[in-house]
This record gives sequence, structure tokens and C-alpha cells, in this order.
Amino acid sequence: MKHLVTLTLTASALIFTACGDKGASDDAAVSTNASAPASSGGGMPLTTEIPPELIEGTPQPIKVSNLEQAPTSAPVLMVPEGTKLLSAGKPVTGSDDFPIIGELEYITDGDKEAGEGYFVELMDGPQWVQIDLEAPADLAAIWVWHYHSQARAYHDVVVQVSNDPEFATGVTTLFNNDYDNSAEQGKGSAKPYVDSRYGKLIDAKGTNAQYVRLYSNGNTANDMNHYIEVEVYGQ
Repeated sequence: MKHLVTLTLTASALIFTACGDKGASDDAAVSTNASAPASSGGGMPLTTEIPPELIEGTPQPIKVSNLEQAPTSAPVLMVPEGTKLLSAGKPVTGSDDFPIIGELEYITDGDKEAGEGYFVELMDGPQWVQIDLEAPADLAAIWVWHYHSQARAYHDVVVQVSNDPEFATGVTTLFNNDYDNSAEQGKGSAKPYVDSRYGKLIDAKGTNAQYVRLYSNGNTANDMNHYIEVEVYGQ
């Protein structure tokens, strides 16, 4: 069993409440920080389960310009009332048909813990994974966990949505830190960021789409591409 951490926003404070068979989390409170997306004007705070911290291996230097440091608390995003998780158990495809470690289905299986058996590893170079929500929806947010058992930043992270499974038409880019267009999806201006157990929360701004595609191009620890979980929210 993993720690289950629920983030609750009240009128005056942000409070952690935790449950699980390993006891309550030692996180005392939530504070907004530079990595937290601004409110999109919705009616409720988005909540999810935050996995426990598990740091393994020897730390590697992160030599990336304009780096956004790892957050010390979970990000906060206001979303429309009725927003729900749409991606649980949905089919996943990718540019690498034969992952080196794990299976593409891990990306939507609901497990966000670090360590072996929870992540999929794709080969080096620019790679993408794609989630089929199986029906168009108005998307509120996309929450991404690449790999959080070691501090690292992934290169050329691009998140796009579309109603076209080939992403040939009607493509909306929600996040792009590929400053030199390595992924050939256009130059991005978003900051590279350090992965953590809190994930990366991306505002989808109500964009209507059925498919979510995520690009990456290795990381600061090695040349491979990894995903633990991707959650897509909307209605």
C-alpha cells in the first residue's frame, strides 16, 4: 500500500490530510511556490494521490540552464466543478513499440510510486507516448510523473492534445520546454524542471481533445526516457 495524500484547499489555508496503512505523511502543510500553475479560474482545487518519497542511487549533477527547482509541496490548480480523472486504464501507445523496461500500460495504471516495477523506460532519442481517452472531452489538467526516485530533469518535454490520433491536424501544445526544437514540434519557452514525487501539473485550459501526446528526449542522468504515470483530468 502506498501513502495516500489528499490536498484540500480551504478559504484560509491549504491542509494536508493523509491516510494509509503506513501512517500519516510527515508533510505538514501545502504552500504555493514558483512551480505551481496559476489558477485557471475554475471552481475547485484539483486533488490527487501523492506518492511517498523514495530517493535512490548517487545524485547526479543537473546541468541545465534556466532550471526550475523541485517543488517542496504539491502544485495547486483550480479546475471546473465536475472535473474527474479520465485517463485511468486508458490505452497507451508510443514511438517505441518495445520498451526496455516495463510496459506502456503502466502510464495509466494508477501507480505513482518510485522504483522498479512502476516505470516504463523507452529508448534514447526523442520519443513520445500517447493516451487515448476513447472519447473527446474538455480537458482541465494533465499531471505527469516521469521518474522521481532520483533528482533529474527531462529534456525537450512537450505535451500536446488533439482529436486526431495522428496529430496531423488540430494540435494544441499545452507545455513545451524544447528550446531548440529537437522534437520538431516548435520551439518552447517553458522552463526545464526537476522531477519530484509531486509531479508536473499542466493547465489544459478546457481544450477539447481525445488524445494526449507527451514527448521527451532523455534526461540529465542518462539518455533514456521514462514515465511512471500520466493523469488526464476533464469532463
